[in-house]
Amino acid sequence: MNLTKEQKKERSQSLAEELKQSAGIFFTAYQGLKFRDITALREKLSAAKCKFRVERNSILEFALKDAGIEGVDAALLKGPTAVAILKENGDIALSAKSLTEFGKANETFRIRAGFTEGTWYGEAQVKLLATLGSREENLGKLAGALYGIVAQSAQVLQAPVRDFAYVLKAVENGKK
Repeated sequence: MNLTKEQKKERSQSLAEELKQSAGIFFTAYQGLKFRDITALREKLSAAKCKFRVERNSILEFALKDAGIEGVDAALLKGPTAVAILKENGDIALSAKSLTEFGKANETFRIRAGFTEGTWYGEAQVKLLATLGSREENLGKLAGALYGIVAQSAQVLQAPVRDFAYVLKAVENGKK
């Protein structure tokens, strides 16, 4: 599809706005994937509030500059590139997990890098990020740990009253 210079500029500016509002970006190599595979990946990523899009490297390069994202490695934008853009309230660990699992199932798919909060991550670091639980899982673990501490504290605080009741009951039974 041939785009005019004006259309490329508009797409670049639109993508830059999207990148500015994102919580994270993943750069991938998708060459060799079928359309149905990409569609399946998009559906999987939508659960993490992440949008997967294929874009020309030149448009992507200008969008990254316009968005103020620095430190872009030149090798990152070599060959066909697709980006997974995490929305502001999305789950970065779930997105990384979805991309990693998809990469295991599809040999031609590869994660090149990730970017979030001013920090660049390599492929290995993104895969490590995927081993973390999702936000909901981590909040659930925290709630369970806090509940355990509160329950244990309640038992400790009730112990003197309970023991005193046992002593009174024993004294009562002894007088009969």
